[in-house]
Amino acid sequence: MAKNRPSSGQVRIIAGQWRSRRLPIKDLEGLRPTTDRVRETLFNWLAGDLSGARILDCFGGSGALCLESLSRYASYARVFELQASAAQQLKENLKTLKCDSSTAEVIQGDTLKLLAAQPDEGFDIIYIDPPFRKALAEKTIELIADNGWLNENAQIYVETESEVAHLVVPGDWVQLKEKKAGQVIYRLYQYQP
Repeated sequence: MAKNRPSSGQVRIIAGQWRSRRLPIKDLEGLRPTTDRVRETLFNWLAGDLSGARILDCFGGSGALCLESLSRYASYARVFELQASAAQQLKENLKTLKCDSSTAEVIQGDTLKLLAAQPDEGFDIIYIDPPFRKALAEKTIELIADNGWLNENAQIYVETESEVAHLVVPGDWVQLKEKKAGQVIYRLYQYQP
């Protein structure tokens, strides 16, 4: 769907230290950057929780969510991305922004395989924005919940196609927000063990 892709091949950072910076992104099949409108709502929801947070972006794509988080002073971001060229572009964009490996790490690989392992340390905010119509959201949620990826009171953002009216999440995930925009439904949960 060409209309979901930015024609400029760029992602714009909305706010924070890199406000209004435009960074190149690859025009790849299935790459669907979160729109500015949805990102603005999401980051309003997370406003008080980003500074100093450890971020995990499960499906990096354009890197919009990771870059926006780091711009708003998240302390660390780890990004999983399956497509080698998208992962490479994200690494280049992080280098442009002078982010080193202590601030951000891009791991090229299959998210479900990467989440099957236990992390060295948990995360405060996790983004789950998988390619649409591949039934990845609930599998990702299950792996995150089962393998110790969440710090106490972590927040989890899940973006899916609007047909996914009901999402199965663990009983200790409390839904905080939900909104629909066009073909997208997005939700914010908090892990409350």
